[in-house]
Amino acid sequence: MTTEQLPGDPPVLTRAARLDRLPFTREHRRLVVGSGVGWALDAMDVGLISFVMAALAVQWSLSPTELSWIGSIGFVGMALGATLGGLLADRIGRRQVFAVTLLVFGLATGAAALAWSVTALLVFRFLIGLGLGAELPVASTLVSEFAPAALRGRLVVALEAFWAVGWLLAALIGYLVVPRGDAGWRWAFALGALPALYAVVVRRGLPESVRFLEARGRVPEAEAAVRRFEASAGVAPVPSPTAEPVPAPGPGALWAAGTRRRTAALWGVWFSINFAYYGAFIWLPTLLVANGFSLVRSFGFTLLITLAQLPGYAAAALLIERWGRRLTLAVFLLGSAAGAALFAGAGGEAAVLVTGMVLSFFNLGAWGALYAVTPEVYPTPLRATGAGAAAGFGRIASIAAPLCVPPLLDAGGTGLVFGTFAAFFVLGAVATTGLPELRGRVLEETTAVHGPT
Repeated sequence: MTTEQLPGDPPVLTRAARLDRLPFTREHRRLVVGSGVGWALDAMDVGLISFVMAALAVQWSLSPTELSWIGSIGFVGMALGATLGGLLADRIGRRQVFAVTLLVFGLATGAAALAWSVTALLVFRFLIGLGLGAELPVASTLVSEFAPAALRGRLVVALEAFWAVGWLLAALIGYLVVPRGDAGWRWAFALGALPALYAVVVRRGLPESVRFLEARGRVPEAEAAVRRFEASAGVAPVPSPTAEPVPAPGPGALWAAGTRRRTAALWGVWFSINFAYYGAFIWLPTLLVANGFSLVRSFGFTLLITLAQLPGYAAAALLIERWGRRLTLAVFLLGSAAGAALFAGAGGEAAVLVTGMVLSFFNLGAWGALYAVTPEVYPTPLRATGAGAAAGFGRIASIAAPLCVPPLLDAGGTGLVFGTFAAFFVLGAVATTGLPELRGRVLEETTAVHGPT
């Protein structure tokens, strides 16, 4: 049903089109920064475990298997959380799920500071992962659905860049707090409880997705959200057609004719990048200590390697609207493969540092491109479900990778470990050939159920 257009009337645009015609405004900045702070706190929590593992290996005399499970159990929760979070976000809203997940993993992180045994820590890490896994695909979906078409990829990469900020915070806490005593790791977890407080800010300050509100028949709320962004840009509102509610399809729609190829490709990229990234960076401080670095020096090197993530994101944000999503993602995955291969053969402190920074630069640029393309692949009623399912499938690799490191080390040392990661990056680059190229097109055009273009 649409509004009848009469001679002399102002033009009629859908609310989505009214958002797409806007320039970048302070409301866009508020949305990206507001979502990005939550994203950074998420990254801080994920990053902290790598430093805690290195400390607990000494304090609790943990075996490699126990360390592997501490590294992996959070990703079990993330796999479940990503899938459930996406389904819920398509039913109750992006903002609601975002706020709840921040609360869950913030409280669970604070509780982890009180862990009295490996078993207790595993339980808390699972609960942390449950919240973390649900938050990431929902936040990127929310930003993607408000961003103008010409800037959408760049804004989602900017959101993903907050991951580097959070990981840097984790590296600073790891460097400055964790080594300061036997309780250092507990204080690190206590600082990780900040997301519970930030959840209140998210619930009160961020807008709900206009596309979601229309799909659920909440038209007055959708109109109010659009006018908020139009007022920020100084643009007069125009009439919009009446939006009919659209029921959220089940997850089986991801494998329907016309979507199954892009789903398979997307899941392939998510699996590959998760395996290589988390296998490398969760174990990095511990591997450096095992290769003769002191705990403090290992953390210092990890901090410097993490700094290379920021220019990686900046490069991806620049290129994603010039080269397109698919090419940018493939190039950064191949660059990650090269960085991992070089790290595998690195000898000496300078080589370890430089090759680690190359890996960090390309790897996090690839993550930015992946988060930009993921919400674009599916239509609005299926968008968060599809993004959450892809992230959930990728988390299976996050679970497996830390568990695979000890046997790979036994079989061939650090060279075999990072050579394996390089191979997974190459597989991810190959999988990008099945993704659609969506640069500069509005979401309603890009998500019609077709094969990849």
